[in-house]
Amino acid sequence: MSDRVVVGYSLSQRFLHWVTVLLVLFNLLFPDGMNTWRRLVRHGGTPSPEQITSANIHAYVGIAILIATVLRLALRFVQGVPPEAAEEQAIFRLAARLVHASLYLLLLALPASGIAAYYFGVEALGSLHADVLKLVLWIVIVTHVFGALVHQFYWKTDVLRRMTAG
Repeated sequence: MSDRVVVGYSLSQRFLHWVTVLLVLFNLLFPDGMNTWRRLVRHGGTPSPEQITSANIHAYVGIAILIATVLRLALRFVQGVPPEAAEEQAIFRLAARLVHASLYLLLLALPASGIAAYYFGVEALGSLHADVLKLVLWIVIVTHVFGALVHQFYWKTDVLRRMTAG
């Protein structure tokens, strides 16, 4: 990373952010195909071709999330990120760092645990993936969005604009 000051996120960083948002929301809001497949397999049933296709879509979206997250981390390392808002108190800057780190960890752990469960039959990771990690992800997403809104409407910083307009 160079010594230049990063003012906003690059177009590629913003693109990957919003693609990741859409992919994550898709898998969080429409997990039915994978849930049906998992329930059938766990009880010794045989999924239909349509159920397998639906489960595969969930899995492929998860793999896309994993790839996008790795690319985002690489871009973050190479291109850098804008400085934290000076208006923000130190405790909130720390909270923001923790939320971002948690998001990245979850965006790596959820697809990895899903892959282990779906492709390699590691049932314990399937339960962790579908129950615990999914709930934690929802909590972190809500916290992340709340933080962005606080920046926009309370502190009136440019944090939200940096991830939308650059």
